[in-house]
Amino acid sequence: MTHAKESAEDRSQNNNQNDQQGEVNMQRVVACIDGSRAAPAVCDYASWASRHMQAPLTLLHVLDEERYPAEPDLAGNIGLGSREQLLEELAELDRKRAKLALEHGHNMLDEAERRVREAGVEDVTQRQRHDDLTASLLALESQTRLLVMGLHGESSSDRDVHIGSQLETVIRSVHRPILLVPDEFTAPKSAMLAFDGSATAFKGVEILADSPVVKGMPLHLVMIGADTNDRWEQLKQAKKMLEPLGSEITMAIRAGDVEPALHEYQREHNIDVLVMGAYGHSRIRQFLVGSTTTQMLRTATTPLVILR
Repeated sequence: MTHAKESAEDRSQNNNQNDQQGEVNMQRVVACIDGSRAAPAVCDYASWASRHMQAPLTLLHVLDEERYPAEPDLAGNIGLGSREQLLEELAELDRKRAKLALEHGHNMLDEAERRVREAGVEDVTQRQRHDDLTASLLALESQTRLLVMGLHGESSSDRDVHIGSQLETVIRSVHRPILLVPDEFTAPKSAMLAFDGSATAFKGVEILADSPVVKGMPLHLVMIGADTNDRWEQLKQAKKMLEPLGSEITMAIRAGDVEPALHEYQREHNIDVLVMGAYGHSRIRQFLVGSTTTQMLRTATTPLVILR
């Protein structure tokens, strides 16, 4: 068992050492643990993925360095009525807040580890970083096989649902498959791949064919657009590439706008997981990282896998 916990004071040295050591270790499922209501589901989906992929699991908590600076810099606050003693007291309060947040992160990681071990995961590592979330994930990218994150942020409630504030930045930046999960866990039993026939779409098919995350599941290949012979040939080519998964593969072409057409197909066939890729400049690419992304993430009720 590897059990790594890092304090604010030694974070830089330990982060660098651990990241270098991680490059020679087998790639892992990395679960982002925070104080959101999605955290238990993140643990459960990460446990499922770890067992399904037969990959070790890392539980990662990132303490936002901007929000909780280890060494506050109040030099810019000097102005009318400022006093050196008052500034020092404010700095001390910030240091205490960072220390408490760090301890709270340790507690969340301990609880997360207990949960995933009860789910049957044996190889579990804890990691805590005092940094920016995207920077932390990029530092761990070489040792990451699948990243698991909650769809909803810490500020979400039953009445007001917010997607994670840094989610789109992570999607744009991290070149590893990302499993985005809702607040409740249901073991996935079927999946669909949104496909557009582009060169980068076929790259996504290659990634999926090489990943055991949907291995053996019924899989639907779905294109949105005109029903043409060329499109059916592209689907058949993608289907052949996915044969190593040993899945029952269904091909379909649907007309309409991407977002509603995909969700309608998913509902009709009771599909558990929607798999998408960042595809060039196609309509699906615009759907994924364009103006409709926020709405798609906000309304999602089932897991999404983003292929990069």
